[in-house]
Amino acid sequence: MLETNIDDMNPEIYGYVMERALDKGALDVFMTPIMMKKNRPGVKLSILCEEKNQSEFEHLIFSETTTLGIRKYAVDRSVLSRKIIKLKTAYGDVDIKIGLIDDCHMKYSPEYEECRKIAESLKIPIKKVYEDINFEAKKYFEENNCL
Repeated sequence: MLETNIDDMNPEIYGYVMERALDKGALDVFMTPIMMKKNRPGVKLSILCEEKNQSEFEHLIFSETTTLGIRKYAVDRSVLSRKIIKLKTAYGDVDIKIGLIDDCHMKYSPEYEECRKIAESLKIPIKKVYEDINFEAKKYFEENNCL
């Protein structure tokens, strides 16, 4: 985990840094609002990456932000195995990301970009698209005895 506190950077830059980090293969990127010395509002930028890529992400942080220092520490992670299936829905085939335990579907989520495209093309709320697809996915997994 690489972290740095920033209180002197144009806020528009944070999204750019996040996108760059994700494009470079960061496992996770997040920002936390914090209060810094002298009661200045700031942001803690956190980037989770593989140890072998640490120097690449340090370079990104130093070159793209105003920070002068980075904290780093080892983090253990537990993750479900994952796969993506195509589910036939009223909106057509939609990719569903599935988390597995012992080959059983434990968690699932439609892919955001596909839901966004459906909502935009049909001019309906994305919330409705998610609800409809999740309903169909739940039914599919229940019928296949795995949820």
